[in-house]
Amino acid sequence: MKNKICFYLLAFFLASLMVSCDRTDIDFENDFEKSRKAWKAFKKSSGNAYKYTVVSSSWAGMHSETTITVSNGKVVKREYNYSKRENSTYVDQLQWIEQENELNTHKDAGAEPLTLDEIYVRAENDWLVKRKDATTYFEAKNEGLISTCGYVGDGCADDCFRGISISYIGIK
Repeated sequence: MKNKICFYLLAFFLASLMVSCDRTDIDFENDFEKSRKAWKAFKKSSGNAYKYTVVSSSWAGMHSETTITVSNGKVVKREYNYSKRENSTYVDQLQWIEQENELNTHKDAGAEPLTLDEIYVRAENDWLVKRKDATTYFEAKNEGLISTCGYVGDGCADDCFRGISISYIGIK
C-alpha cells in the first residue's frame, strides 16, 4: 500500500512538473529574452528616440543600408543607400530619404520602417519560431540589442535569409 501511495505521489509530482514547465516555440529563447531586456533599458534611457541601420547584401555584389530614425516611439525618417560592386569597390547606385509624411513612398527598396518594438515582436512571432526545415540565427552584438535575427530554409543556395541584420543602433 505504501508503495502505491509513493508511486502515485511521484507520478503526480512529475506530471505537475511537466505541466508547469513552459514549452517554448522559439529558438534562442534565453538570448532573445536577454536582448529584449537590454532593449527595454535602452528604450527607457533614450526616451524611445534612436536610429538603427539595416544592412543587406547579396552574393551577386549588391549592398544596401537603410537607416531608420525613431522619435517618441514613431518612425520619422527612412534613409536608403544602394551600391553595387564593380571590380573590387562598391559604387553608389541609388540614394533617397523619406521624411515622416513620405514614409513608404519607395516601396520597391529599403528595409521596412519599423520601430525596434515591432522588430522584437516580429522576431518572437516569426523569425525565431522553431522550424524543422530551416536554420535559425540570432545575435545581439549591438550592446545586447538585436543585430542578426532570422532563418534560412534548408536546401536554399543563395540569398535566402528571412529576417533582419542590424549593423548599428544608437541614440538619435
